[in-house]
Amino acid sequence: MNFVLHTNRRQVLSILGATALTPWAAHAATAWADTLRAARGQTVYFNAWAGSERINAYLQWAAAELQREFGVKLQHVKISDAADVVKRVRAEKQAARKDTEGTVDLIWINGENFAAMKRDGLLSAPFAQSLPNFQWVDTMGNPTTLVDFSVPTDGLESPWGMAQLTFFADAKRLPQLPQSMGELLTLARSQPGRITYPRPPNFHGTTFVKQALIEHAPDVKALAQPVTPAALQAQSAPLWRFLDALHPHLWRGGKQFPQNSAAQRQMMADGELLLALTFNPNEAANEIAAKRLSATVQSWQFAKGTIGNTHFVAIPYNAPSKAGAQVVANFLLSPAAQARKADIDVWGDPTVLDVARLPADERARFQGTVRPGQLAQSAPTLPEPHASWVDALEKEWTRRYGV
Repeated sequence: MNFVLHTNRRQVLSILGATALTPWAAHAATAWADTLRAARGQTVYFNAWAGSERINAYLQWAAAELQREFGVKLQHVKISDAADVVKRVRAEKQAARKDTEGTVDLIWINGENFAAMKRDGLLSAPFAQSLPNFQWVDTMGNPTTLVDFSVPTDGLESPWGMAQLTFFADAKRLPQLPQSMGELLTLARSQPGRITYPRPPNFHGTTFVKQALIEHAPDVKALAQPVTPAALQAQSAPLWRFLDALHPHLWRGGKQFPQNSAAQRQMMADGELLLALTFNPNEAANEIAAKRLSATVQSWQFAKGTIGNTHFVAIPYNAPSKAGAQVVANFLLSPAAQARKADIDVWGDPTVLDVARLPADERARFQGTVRPGQLAQSAPTLPEPHASWVDALEKEWTRRYGV
């Protein structure tokens, strides 16, 4: 029996087995069986970032499994920015399209894009907790699986993968790793021109700025609330003082910045820079495996923690194939799919599941050898500021440093 089908049947049977004890479990099992029947034959247009060959290949594998086991056709609609999809769905609502006449069935999303879709009523009814595989999600150890950039998900999106700001450098060139933004400033002063970060509003660049904000804000708890002009001024003033001190010592004197993290990574690989950054703790290991980085490159996170979040999939309010979208979301949460995604040789995206709670045979899928470049020890995850801070920070950064 194919492992995907086996996993799905076991989960459904576990629900069915509880029907004698709880009417809710019987209803849940019946509802999911109805969803599976309705999904068969549907095409799910999954709007997802297409900037990685590994991710694209993973989705091709997922599409083949979904078609074979559930009769659902997964169509990867390749996008460069989820914000463009949000605008499209908003335009469809403004045009008064019916609830089954949209162009998007599923979207890869988080942060300010999720906050905007939730605020504007662009999402379908809550569905995440009704997925059979949601039972394995690590909601206790990783609260970001239920709170997206300080905005409660309320079941409107299903967790897919984890991310946390991670730095990497060649140990031969940088044996002493900075453990905070303050130590990074000290390093930049001693090695002028060999440190930088991507230019906001590039996601990685904005994340660097948010990390500095968290480390310097007078009241970190204020960052969990929607931004106001007064809060921005009070909490970000130390941030701008820090960046004012840092920028003169950066690559090209802080007058220019790499366009993205890939450019920064290449500059680090070429020896022009001392370090690079990523939001995937396994990226350096991926690059070493692909022979694009030296095996002496090591990854680390700041001692007191780095900013982290969960990325999700969500269903728009007007998705034509809502049942199929739920089947896809549930499959993406399956131990088999999550373990494959976490595999360095496939993608290397950390799982959202609580592996320790999985059945032994499923838990074994996640056991593998530690690869060169993998993070030796994870640091605490610092929660993202409220989604509304992103635009405010990017605009102020551009005003100060963008010219």
